[in-house]
Parts: sequence; structure tokens; C-alpha cells
Amino acid sequence: MNSPLITVLITTYNYGRFIEQAIDSVLSQDFLPEQTQILVIDDGSTDDTSERVKKYGARIEYFCQPNGGQASALNFGFEKARGEIVALLDADDMFLPGKLARIAAAFRQDPALGMVYHCLQEWHMRTDRRPLYHFVSISGDLAAAPDQMFLFVPQPTSAISFRRSSLRPLLPIPERIRMMADCYLVALIPFLTPVLAVSEPLAIYRVHGANAYFSVDGQMPEEARRKRLQLWLIVVESMREWLAGHGYTTKLPVVRAFLDRWSLRIQEEEILLDSPARFRFFLFLLRQNHAYRPLQTWRLTALNYLFAPSALLLGYDSVARFYERRGAAMKVVERLFGSGTSRGGPPTASL
Repeated sequence: MNSPLITVLITTYNYGRFIEQAIDSVLSQDFLPEQTQILVIDDGSTDDTSERVKKYGARIEYFCQPNGGQASALNFGFEKARGEIVALLDADDMFLPGKLARIAAAFRQDPALGMVYHCLQEWHMRTDRRPLYHFVSISGDLAAAPDQMFLFVPQPTSAISFRRSSLRPLLPIPERIRMMADCYLVALIPFLTPVLAVSEPLAIYRVHGANAYFSVDGQMPEEARRKRLQLWLIVVESMREWLAGHGYTTKLPVVRAFLDRWSLRIQEEEILLDSPARFRFFLFLLRQNHAYRPLQTWRLTALNYLFAPSALLLGYDSVARFYERRGAAMKVVERLFGSGTSRGGPPTASL
């Protein structure tokens, strides 16, 4: 059997109601079927996933394993993958037309690339809104550019494609990472190979209310936030262990930048959970604004610096309410100072 050029790796757990649309979005790609392997790794679903997938017959390779979490499912999928390129797809998401051809061309053009990632279109099912997912475009050899490594934002699963050979030093993913295991790969692979960002949306990220990670307009129950923080702590600790085990020490500027970025990410999650003291929150706002200033216009950076001292006077709750309404506030600032107030900023800036 000839090896396929691309393996589409779909991991699923009780997403039978979505799995057919995910598979159909791959089968409808303008890409040769004989050059595509479609793998569905079922992590112990108890719904009708298997019945829905098996009707596709030989076009799909379907495997069901006992429930072990996302890392376990991905590790199993990478073992079965035959493609030179592995494109990940969550079972509740969909590829847009042209996705596979676009990423295949990118990998062919630059044999050094280890990962291609792209923008996503969100689909909010309740309202049918379809905005673009927050995207920061960072490309190149990030291991040689600490500032870029700090600003690099791992995108969701369905935006990610790897050159399979580039992943070998990172596999297997530690199986204690039951969720966000793809983030482990995405965050670490820039230490090994250059990466490429594609700003056009090539997949749909479905927001259906039961997403494991996504929060709508910053709203998430406290219990879910605490669970998310614990997941992040496991991922970050696993990444630290990989770096230490492969000779990447804090003597290297790029490692310090990487760890600073994830330290700030954890601090953001902690502040969302437990209201900090005023001075601690003030220092956090200064640190966050300084760190993310390359992603902001000078107007937004200046506004944030001017506003930060209010944390000393008003405290966390009042300032957090401002950040929740910052979208409206930015429109006012744009009217006053001109357009282009923000290039995006950090995804967690809205406290």
C-alpha cells in the first residue's frame, strides 16, 4: 500500500452527533482520496459514535480504545498514522474547503517546516454568529527568537498540522494530560523546527455549549475554571519536564521566554478564579500589558497603563467589570483617537 501524503487524525469522545459532519468535511476536500488517510480514534465513547462512523466503510479507519484521555487517543493515532503530514481535527469541528491542499502546499514549499497552523472561524450554534477565532500570526524559527517564542499562542486542535517526522522527539505525549494534549505538542515543537502561521481560516471551530475548554464572552462556571486551571498546571509541568530532560535550561533566553509566557498564562487563570489583593492585581496588569505590548497598538498600551492604577483604588471586581466591557470601551477610544486601537492582544486579557 502506498503511503498517503496526509493523515487526518480525528479524536472523539461521545461526539456522535457531530462526527459525520467532521468526516464529511474531510471527504469533500479537493484533495486526492488515495493521498489521504482518515483515522478516527474513539476514546471509549458510550454514544452511537461507532454506528455513525462504521457506515463510511473502508474510507475511514476506525479504532475504539478504553477511555484514557486526549493524550492517550492522540498517541494511539500517531502510531497508526502513515501520512507524511498529520492534520488534527476535533470531532465537533469541520475543515473548510481547500484546507488539505493549502497545508500540503505549505509543507512542500518549505521542507524544514515542522508545523503549520491557521486561523479558525468560530460557529456559535445558539446564535449562528461566525466570527474569527483570536489569532496571533507568528512564523519562523522561534527557538532563535525569544521575543517571538513568548508571543506564540497555541491554537485549537483543528488548526494544527504536523510533519510527522518532526514529532518523534515529543512522542509519546505524557498520558496524564487528559485534555489539551495537543497544546503540549504545539507549544514545544518550535524548539525543534520552524513553524508557519496561515492567517486565512481553514476550519470551523464549533461552539456548542459543551466544549471542554472554550468560554463564551469570558463566562465560565467557577468549577469549570478550576478544572481548566488544573489541566493547565499538568500541561505546563509536563512541558517543563520535557525541556529539562532534553537539555533546555533556563540559561537559554528562549527557555526563559517560554517559561515566562506560561507563568503569565497560569497567573491569568489564577486571577480569574480568586480575586487578588489590589497591589498584586496592579502589578499583574502592568506585567500583562508590558508582555503583550507587541500585539497592541500604542494607543491600547497607553490606555492600559493609564488604567492600571485604578486597581489600587477600585480593586479587582470593579476593574474586571471594565475588562468584561472592554470591547465597547475600545469602540469609544477608537472614535476619540482613531481606528486600529488593538491588533488582538492576549486571549485572556478580558478578565
